[in-house]
Amino acid sequence: MATLTEPITRARILIVDDQAPNIRLLERLLTTGGYHRLYSTTVPEQVAGLVAQVSPDLILLDLHMPGLDGFGVMEQLRTRLDEERYLPILVVTADLSVEVRQRALGAGARDFLNKPFDAVEALLRIRNLLVTRFLYLQLDNHNRGLEATVQERTRKLEVARLEILERLALAAEFRDDNTGEHTRRVGRMAGALARELGLAGEEALTIERAAPLHDVGKIGIRDAILLKSGVLSPAEDEEMQRHTVIGANILSGSQGALLRIAEDIALTHHERWDGAGYPRGLSRLAIPLAGRITHVADVFDAMTHPHAGAGPTSGTDQAVDFIREHAGAHFDPDVVDAFLTVGRKIQQT
Repeated sequence: MATLTEPITRARILIVDDQAPNIRLLERLLTTGGYHRLYSTTVPEQVAGLVAQVSPDLILLDLHMPGLDGFGVMEQLRTRLDEERYLPILVVTADLSVEVRQRALGAGARDFLNKPFDAVEALLRIRNLLVTRFLYLQLDNHNRGLEATVQERTRKLEVARLEILERLALAAEFRDDNTGEHTRRVGRMAGALARELGLAGEEALTIERAAPLHDVGKIGIRDAILLKSGVLSPAEDEEMQRHTVIGANILSGSQGALLRIAEDIALTHHERWDGAGYPRGLSRLAIPLAGRITHVADVFDAMTHPHAGAGPTSGTDQAVDFIREHAGAHFDPDVVDAFLTVGRKIQQT
């Protein structure tokens, strides 16, 4: 398949005519014009296969042939013509009535060559069609290159965005967990729960990426409260609870799905199924699913891993029992069922 960076004469040309002398005449004409990549057939039923095999840049097609005529050939090539966007067909015929011209153009023909034809005119028409063909190919290649460039830049921007979000989550987490692993573990567990609940792959992945930002609002909480080892006073507890609103405010206003889900999670991951949570006292399905999922993942990880300002950790069995026993109170029962199933799968691996 030639392009404009190559000579036009490198074009592949397919000649279709049921009369061998007509084919030889066209081959001689094309050869004098410098075209040597010529293919031909006197059997119109072979054209579709030849087009797939040769990938011609131009088809010279006789209209009136016994059996499958030129119109039938163009009908067979209709799908190929759509895929190629511009595979020119030059109809060679002695019948150039208005009706035939209209029908041929409707079937996919790009130009006509009247029998008997003038050699100079024929070569000019062929060249014009090939120039147009190669301009289309050049434009298509350019567009494909642009598309690939855009996709690569989009991929890099997505990687950078995810890295920034991860670092934002870690910035908050390092305030009271110098390993930064809590956010990652919560994200992985939230993603596993989302998939177990039947969420689509992209939706589950979004929750997995957004859940690590659940405590980003801790950035706005004083160390004296955040790192306090004893029980918080009512006033201190009220200030600690503000991390949900602070986090939601930090993440608010985005048009992207990831940050919108992260905002929901930051605001609602301490809401309870029975309405006794904070900051809004939401209950049941009024709590976004991502928040209900992250609530379970966060509580389980907090109970099973040491955390500054928290009490002693529990064993895995105790944490699982706590979550099971509080299904329908603290936690969405469906999310708890998913959690128990995920836990069993993890134990079996």
